[in-house]
Amino acid sequence: MRHKKVPSQYFYFLMNKAASEVCSTVSDSHRTVYEHFSPEQLISNGAKLHSVGRLDCDTEGLLLFTNDGKLSDFLTRPENKIEKTYFVRLKNLVTEHQQKEYSEQSELGLTLPPEKKSPEQKSSGAKITWHTQNECEITLTEGKFHEVKRIFRALGNEVIYLKRIKFAGLELDENLETGKWRELSESEIIVLKSKSAQGL
Repeated sequence: MRHKKVPSQYFYFLMNKAASEVCSTVSDSHRTVYEHFSPEQLISNGAKLHSVGRLDCDTEGLLLFTNDGKLSDFLTRPENKIEKTYFVRLKNLVTEHQQKEYSEQSELGLTLPPEKKSPEQKSSGAKITWHTQNECEITLTEGKFHEVKRIFRALGNEVIYLKRIKFAGLELDENLETGKWRELSESEIIVLKSKSAQGL
């Protein structure tokens, strides 16, 4: 499938982030996601390219980059309830009865256990769709520290693999290899900007 490029003063990129890479500009121990871009892409028209939100070092999947600060700010504000969907693989198998309990409890909102810099806090709710006894998708609208991992910790399980597959109406490109990126198509940019326009 060909994606039409959009001439613009702004850049919009979709990356399939690899595990072990960090969403910071400098790291002593890990490769950073910004090493995939040229110096010209990192700064365009005086605006810096940046990721729209972050993914943990060990989390793979869809990561957006832009130098459009206004759009980025809108997409990352919790009050705008931008949906994010992750594919999850769990350490322990979950029976059909437990799956129902997991789904019901997560939708109501859980008390997330403290982790590193984040204290115990309440999640506003998330929707779980099951594929197998230890694989599911979870959709949420917040961006709390390690939120998906802490949700399943609160449910008595452990995330062993995590990949973001959807964000703000966009889906991860199945043809995009891990660690690679491409420019957003015109239709994808319209999807993002329409969300921003609806919220303003």
